[in-house]
Amino acid sequence: MSSFWSRLIPRAFRRSISTTKPTGKGKVTLGDPIEHATGIEKRELLAIMAGNEDPFDLKRIKRGPGTRAQPTEIPSAFDSRIIGCICEEASVSIVWMWLHKGEPKRCECGYWFNLVHKAPL
Repeated sequence: MSSFWSRLIPRAFRRSISTTKPTGKGKVTLGDPIEHATGIEKRELLAIMAGNEDPFDLKRIKRGPGTRAQPTEIPSAFDSRIIGCICEEASVSIVWMWLHKGEPKRCECGYWFNLVHKAPL
């Protein structure tokens, strides 16, 4: 029995170690991220390179006049979108509402919003 363990233990703890230096010529880097990206990530990177800093319209949109005749336009690739209105500058709460295509909507504070079509990314 002891001969079995004496043969097994040295094999289990044996490691191979390399003591040679890397032979690469200079710094190794990955290519351009555009070359590696696929799908929606690639379309996002291409949109950013084309100058669109917010391809998914996630940044805050400043309210325009907000009247019924000139509502603040909210872009969307879909028929509806949920938006949040910060009614007062010092407010700590957000009024959430659904906007639907072709139906301008008025917030509790009196500002009007309208959903406009935007081509998907």
